[in-house]
Amino acid sequence: MNAPRSPTGRPEPKPGIAEIAAYVGGKSKVAGVEHPIKLSSNENILGCSPAATVAFIDAAHALNRYPDGQVARLRAAVAERYEVEPERLVFGQGTDEIFAVLNDILIEPGDNMVQGQYGFTGYAIGAHKNQGEVRYAPEPNYVTDVDALLAEVDERTRLVFIANPSNPTGTWITGEEVRRLHAGLPSNVVLVLDGAYAEFCTDPRFDDGLELARTAANVVVTHTFSKLHGLAALRVGWGYCPPQIADGMERVRLPFNVSIPGYEAAIAALTDEEFQHRSLELVERWRPWLTQQLGGLGLEVTRSSANFVLAHFPPQPGRSAAEAEAFLGQKGYIVRGLTSYGLPDALRITIGLEEHNRAVVEALAEFIAAG
Repeated sequence: MNAPRSPTGRPEPKPGIAEIAAYVGGKSKVAGVEHPIKLSSNENILGCSPAATVAFIDAAHALNRYPDGQVARLRAAVAERYEVEPERLVFGQGTDEIFAVLNDILIEPGDNMVQGQYGFTGYAIGAHKNQGEVRYAPEPNYVTDVDALLAEVDERTRLVFIANPSNPTGTWITGEEVRRLHAGLPSNVVLVLDGAYAEFCTDPRFDDGLELARTAANVVVTHTFSKLHGLAALRVGWGYCPPQIADGMERVRLPFNVSIPGYEAAIAALTDEEFQHRSLELVERWRPWLTQQLGGLGLEVTRSSANFVLAHFPPQPGRSAAEAEAFLGQKGYIVRGLTSYGLPDALRITIGLEEHNRAVVEALAEFIAAG
């Protein structure tokens, strides 16, 4: 008979679970404000494609049915759009599930994964869940550092995660740097390129990694329908994986993990290029404006290629990021404090509509003047 794992004799989570810091998303509410403008989660301020809305509503007649576990039609649509092999695609409840399953199939107790200092906190949760170590590589000037990542890799490393562009900084590295990172990794280490914000980076030197992943046996590229396509509520993401990785993930992912309304809306969203263009045009217009205006207020703003900006505040009473966040909340604008990312003196602000962007700048000008 096995000895009890817990000295209390009660069922207990396995070692390490209690030490995991649960993910906390951007705020949605602020006390005393009935209908605040949410600029804390990098959602598409334009909503989603009208075609996706119609597809979602039309799916209501099928709510009694289980979804297609292989999401065949969405698989074919993504494969055609991105010119990839459909059998190498894995779909999940957002890319969060893709990251979790990668950790599940690759990390054993004592293994480690590597990510950037300010990388998405969701990557680490999966490693900790599997009793793996998480190693954080320094990010000078808030940018992914290839050499720093490689310096953390050893014989027990199984995964290296980077978001490109990165969240919450909005910075990115070139395709050349991504390939240098891959070339420096042992062949048994999987490089995961999180492309949640890839569509927003238009620099010709940028590369989301799909071409690299076509021939590399240890590269996974992920994309989501939550950001550009505005389907965050439906939780649809996908990964383009080496065949052996895709096979392993398909064996352990949850069955029926993408809902019928979710994949029907995603298929429709892929076809609506006019909505995608409007969404990108909005960000391209107002991201540099917001960066310039915040800089004009004396704030340091990290150059972003995502649908948000990162503004840094002086750590002094009356001028701090936490006080600025509270002040904006009182004005009806919710932004993202980043203490959980190790950036207590910064706020992440999603690009909004013109009136939102102007109102945020006006409010921060008032806050700084008062401070």
